[in-house]
Parts: sequence; C-alpha cells; structure tokens
Amino acid sequence: MLGFADVLLAGLARDGGLYVPAQWPRLAPDEIADFAGRPYADVALSIFKRFIGDDIAEADLKRMVDEAYATFRHPAVTPLTQLASDQFLLELFHGPTLAFKDVAMQVLSRLMDHVLAERGQRATIAGATSGDTGGAAIEAFRGRERVDVFILFPDGRVSDVQRRQMTTPTEDNVHSIAIRGTFDDAQALVKGLFNHHSFRDRVGLAGVNSINWARIMAQVVYYFVAGVALGAPWRQVAFTVPTGNFGDIFAGYVASRMGLPVARLVIATNVNDILHRTLQTGRYEPRGVIATSSPSMDIQVSSNFERLLFEAYLRDGAGVRRLMAAIAQSGSTALDPDAVKQIGTLFASGRTDEAETMATIADTLNETGILVDPHTATGLFQAKRHTPQGVPMVTLATAHPAKFPDAVTAAAGFRPALPAWLAHIMTAEERYAVIPADQIVLERLIEERTHSVRVGL
Repeated sequence: MLGFADVLLAGLARDGGLYVPAQWPRLAPDEIADFAGRPYADVALSIFKRFIGDDIAEADLKRMVDEAYATFRHPAVTPLTQLASDQFLLELFHGPTLAFKDVAMQVLSRLMDHVLAERGQRATIAGATSGDTGGAAIEAFRGRERVDVFILFPDGRVSDVQRRQMTTPTEDNVHSIAIRGTFDDAQALVKGLFNHHSFRDRVGLAGVNSINWARIMAQVVYYFVAGVALGAPWRQVAFTVPTGNFGDIFAGYVASRMGLPVARLVIATNVNDILHRTLQTGRYEPRGVIATSSPSMDIQVSSNFERLLFEAYLRDGAGVRRLMAAIAQSGSTALDPDAVKQIGTLFASGRTDEAETMATIADTLNETGILVDPHTATGLFQAKRHTPQGVPMVTLATAHPAKFPDAVTAAAGFRPALPAWLAHIMTAEERYAVIPADQIVLERLIEERTHSVRVGL
C-alpha cells in the first residue's frame, strides 16, 4: 500500500491499474453541515487532509490550497446559479483556462512541485486531453522548475480556443503534441508510456490525467460545497455530470461514500455513449469515436469507469483485472449483472444527440438568459429527465461557452467572446509538434526534450 505522495507522483500503478484509497473516510453529518458558509479553500483543506494524512504538513497544504484557489476569478470559486425551482447550475469555469479541470489542476501542480522539491527530484509529466485537461495542465505547470509537461491532443478534434491554450505558452518546460488520431489513441499512448517501465523510470514519468488520484480528490470538494449550499446533510441532492472519461462523476461517487447524501448521479453523454449503453445493456463495448460539438466528451474508453467497477465488484482486484484483460483482448465484455445492478442504485444515464444539444443551448438562453457551452447543454438536457421528486438537481457547467464559439454561435445566434484577459491567445504564435499515434516516435520526442533525461535523473 502506498502513501499519498507516492500515489501523487506515480499516477498509474505499475500493473496498469488505478489507485483508490484503501478505505473511504467518512464525515459525520455535523462535520458536513459545518462547511456551510465557509470559504472554498477551507472546505478543500478539510477534505484533502482526510486523504493526505501526514504526507504533507498542514501549514504547507493550506498555503498551496489558498494559492491555487486565489487564481479563480469568482470569490466563491464554484458558484451556484438557480435556473428553475429544482434546477441549479454549478459553474466550474472561473479558473485560468475557463474549464472545470482548473479546479483540480491548480492544486495538483502545487502538490507535485512540493513533493518533488522535498525529494530533490524532477518529473516528466505526460497527459492526454480531449480538450480541456491539456490547457489546464499547461497553465498549472508552465514555468515550474521541477517538471517538463508533455500534453497529447487529437489533431483537428479540439476547438481553436482549446488548442491555442495548449500551443501558445512559451515556457521551456511546455511541450504540446498533436496526435494524428482520436483522444482514445492519445490516451492509449500515455498508458503505453506508463506500462513501458524502463522508459517510465528513465524519464521520471508522472501523470496528470484523471487517472491520477489527486485529480479525483480535488474534484470531490465542489460536490460538498454545492450540496451544503442546498441543504445537505439534512437534505438529499442530485447531480448531473457531462462526462466522457468518468473522472468528474466518480468524484461525486466518492463524495457520497464520504457521507454526502447524494440521491442520484446522472451520467450525461453525447452520441459517444459507451457509458449510457453499458448501464442500459450491461455490456462494455467501445465503438468508433464520432466528432461532435462537445469534443471533450468524444471518448469511447472511459478510464475512470474502472474505479467504479472495482467498487461494484466489491474490490475484487483479480476480477477487475480479468475484466479489463477481456476488454483489451476482444474489445468488449459483459459485466456481472450484480455489479450493474449495484451501479444502478446510485447512477442513471442518458444520451443527448447534436440536435438536442443545440436546442438546449437556445432554450436555456431564452428561458434564463444564461448561455451555456455544448457539454453543459448535454447535462441540462438529461437533468430535467432524471430529477428525483422533491430533490434539487445540480448540473455541472464544465466549460465557458467562449471555449466553443462555433457551436454556441450556431445554437444561440451570436458569438460568445473570450474574457479580455484571455483574448491574446487567439493571435499569439502557436508552437507544437504533430506526430503519428506511434509510441516509439513519442518516446523519442520526449527523451529529446525532457530535462530529466538530460540531467540523468
């Protein structure tokens, strides 16, 4: 069993599995109620301590948490907006790159820098992105002395704003790489790097995708903040989450295991609906990726679903390994019916197509005056269909609409503007490599550029 700091730097386990805590910390109702009215950073510190323990001194942890959330441009960090009597929007896009990934990434970069400094080490960070993770990671790690960051994104399959957030930073330690393929291809390459142990050790590989447990830990906080604002722990709350890689909604599952009274977690997918199909049929069967107006969800291999399967299979690690091996070998597999039934006690799901997404953007604007991005729209469409009677439903607004201007313009009839403080990226010079989806080519590029290899670490 590893401590938090070791898991933080490892990212993916050496056998290819994902880390989860040995046991879920439990908060008493009075402890949850005490979060009401407290600053976001205070709630985060309280939750983080339950997972980090003595690995990081509390004074250091508090400083890093305060610094991370000071980068957000709203005093509440993740404010709630009411749309209807039982419908709420949790705005997760007030960070430096206008996406929910900032909430975790701003903390993760500081935690990793701190642990590396204490150990006198450097790290080479590798991550794959379907759009938002990459920009958030680069923004969080740019200029940091102890890491080089390599972010892979599918060439031509992210929005112009998303791409430019990754390709315009000029710091030496930032390396953006376009992969000729899909996000699933990029994600498979990153997993391949971690499973090539001699390479992994040679470059000091670390991960920032949601395969890294610290990312999930950081996302748990806003479920508690939103839940308490709506009456928890004395009242149940439901959440709808636009998701592709399952990390964001798994954080909601963790919050429920910690004591937050979650009535329902709704998985909102676009037409790349593997998660919805799995819950409906009991069969995990990836298909080809279809490009949509919500590109961050254009995924067919949801890494964090493995964490939920581990829980649904009652932490039978050997059973989950066999399951994942069957998927790798044949491309699909049937899940244990009892496991599917167990998942269905908390989770619901729905598929939102392109027409429904566009109509939801327009309808939400007309009804509330609020403009949402296509990912959030998939969530809002499902939220109305899955709200339990008498329970407030919170839809996670995962990105600012200006990150997807073409889709939003088509739906709303006008082009959303980037905030003035970010507008410069649309004219700045871009800097990135384009390579095939080939692990050998990728490893050579990383070894040529990372400082960890050059200094012999």
